[in-house]
Amino acid sequence: ADALHSDIAVGGCSESDGENMYGLDGEEIAYADFNKQEFIYPQPPFIDPITVPGGYESSVAFQHTCRENMKLFGKG
Repeated sequence: ADALHSDIAVGGCSESDGENMYGLDGEEIAYADFNKQEFIYPQPPFIDPITVPGGYESSVAFQHTCRENMKLFGKG
């Protein structure tokens, strides 16, 4: 396929909260729900699903690293 796509991965944390989200072509395709302890795919049912294997586990690891960095470098 010759189509170009634009993707984005956003992650951040605070002492009490965190966010990890993946997007494609301006649409959110997945995000980590840390309360439910799972990756959520808010995609319409009529498309072939896009998944991120290991996405939730990767998000948990990112949150740990983010909070450790806050301890090392301060809150900004």
